[in-house]
Amino acid sequence: MAQIRYTRNLFLRGVCVVYLFAFASFYVQIPGLYGNDGVLPAKNQLDSKAKTLSARVQSKPTLLWLAPYVGLDTEYMMDVLALLGIFLAFTGFVSQKFCTAPMFAGLWSLYFSLYQVGQTFMWFQWDILLLEAGFLCVLAAPFRYQLQARRRTVSVSPRDLVSFWLVRWLLFRLMFSSGVVKLTSGCPTWWGLTALTVHFESQCIPTPLAWYAHHLPTWLLKLSTVYANVAEIALPILFFFPLRTVRITGFYLQVLLQVCIILTGNYNFFNLLTICLCVSLLDDEYFNIKRPQSVSVRWWKVFSIFVNLVIHAAVIYGTIVLFNIRWSPKNFLDMDISFTKQQFDKALGLAVPAMVYVGLISLTMTVFEAVVQSLVEPKGPAKIFTFLTTAFCTGAALFIFGISIVPFSTLHASGNSTVVPALREWHGHLDHLHLANSYGLFRRMTGVGGRPEVIIEGSNHLEGPWKEYNFLYKPGNVNSTPPFVAPHQPRLDWQMWFAALGTYHQNPWLMSLTYRLLTAQPEVLRLLDQSRSPFPDNPPKYIKGSLYHYRYTPWNHRSTRVWWTRERVGEYFPVFSRDHPPLLDYLRSVKILTDDAPKAFPAPAVKAALDTLRQVTQVEASILLWSLFAAGWAIIATRSLSQRR
Repeated sequence: MAQIRYTRNLFLRGVCVVYLFAFASFYVQIPGLYGNDGVLPAKNQLDSKAKTLSARVQSKPTLLWLAPYVGLDTEYMMDVLALLGIFLAFTGFVSQKFCTAPMFAGLWSLYFSLYQVGQTFMWFQWDILLLEAGFLCVLAAPFRYQLQARRRTVSVSPRDLVSFWLVRWLLFRLMFSSGVVKLTSGCPTWWGLTALTVHFESQCIPTPLAWYAHHLPTWLLKLSTVYANVAEIALPILFFFPLRTVRITGFYLQVLLQVCIILTGNYNFFNLLTICLCVSLLDDEYFNIKRPQSVSVRWWKVFSIFVNLVIHAAVIYGTIVLFNIRWSPKNFLDMDISFTKQQFDKALGLAVPAMVYVGLISLTMTVFEAVVQSLVEPKGPAKIFTFLTTAFCTGAALFIFGISIVPFSTLHASGNSTVVPALREWHGHLDHLHLANSYGLFRRMTGVGGRPEVIIEGSNHLEGPWKEYNFLYKPGNVNSTPPFVAPHQPRLDWQMWFAALGTYHQNPWLMSLTYRLLTAQPEVLRLLDQSRSPFPDNPPKYIKGSLYHYRYTPWNHRSTRVWWTRERVGEYFPVFSRDHPPLLDYLRSVKILTDDAPKAFPAPAVKAALDTLRQVTQVEASILLWSLFAAGWAIIATRSLSQRR
């Protein structure tokens, strides 16, 4: 039986690191985004007429309903939940003994509770991906560390095989869906293989390396686009190949893709979480390179390597044919997609149901192996317990696999044939828990004619001069160097990017942001770059929004400090003042402005402690996150040295 105990533990601790980054990043932004005077106060999401706690939880399941019972309001209760999440994730990171099912159940509950009131600032695919992966950790983790430690004679618990298989299935759905939607969207940049000639310039928060990537030769960017398509559509099919060498090669190719994204774009914890999911392609033998091997084992390895080379050679050949890769007369590679949209649709119509059946066969084989092992290997009373836990995980895995087919089948109409109506009904009942989600990143490439950016400007006179507000991370000042900010996610900066793709009517939260700037709300101002504040003493009387198109400076400007050129397109939203009647009426209608008097805190000592602890957020967010990570590694290293002595 395959050994995955070390691999599973590595995955669990990796998810703890991701949780640590996610909770800490969220914590520093709570007052400005969700505080009582924030952009979208979270208390408005808990305005329930239900009188009992159970009825309130049923209407919106979140631990924030407990706030009145501990003497806190919604904002401070969010602080408590985020801090608890940081603590639990940190303990799981520094010690394997804390990576248990109850601990992961707590982490999932805390993050889900915050997600329930996150509104538009938390409606991202990586948030629901973390919820789904976090729930799988509850199944994959041991219930008690002591129980795991007593079974030193067993290389791996049979139930681990079944629960850990679900992680690989999630990785497959994430990558395959993200690749397929790029072509099903009909986006001309993906079909023309020019997506990356636009992407590095148009992505939300580029890194400094994105500027250099943007200026790579066109043929190399097109070849990179081909690699992205193959890595996301073709290679995930091999995740379920019986030979481990094929899966290990898939691990390297997927990690390479994620590392390239990390270097050129700030996508918070998403790429780190994806790398954690990629660990499901490995097993313990991958890390045990010094174990002596018999002649038969060595010959089997030679055969596996040969098959691996043949399979990936076939993938390379298919890539050359399907993307018509060839030498051009100018001695560089040229390529274009050689299949039509109709041919791709036909192939996808066959692939979607086929992959469901491949997944079902793979899961069935894994379940069979686990059940047989649970009946053969343990001795005495442990046999009954092992069989029962394996049976429970099998039932849970079959159920989760079943409901995951529902969102996966939406990739093509042919997938409906694989969905039993009962599964669709169960998925509908549990959809709000995000146990099985649909994915599809970078569906269409934006910013083909220049990346749109909303620039907020303030003035004390309608005639001007108008001064720009500077955000911490998003492009604004053309001289500002793009930052490395991941794994922190500045959610306001991200939403400003989305807002620029539409109108301010489609982003009503901008009206709240405008009012908070007009009133100089300190919690909201801390989400912006205060060191370059255009109004450090008093807020402006008027604020407006302008739409610009940004482009990278040419390659011959690399020695200068200018990163962008920009051109004003026009007005994004009109001039607003603090006493603007339509603005005030709207904010009152959505209960952002109320006449409610501040409530007294029954627990002033707790409030004072939380206020004191929040002083740590004066440190720049990405530095704070990496400091927590470094502290965890310092504890691990110190404990390891003490054990060796």
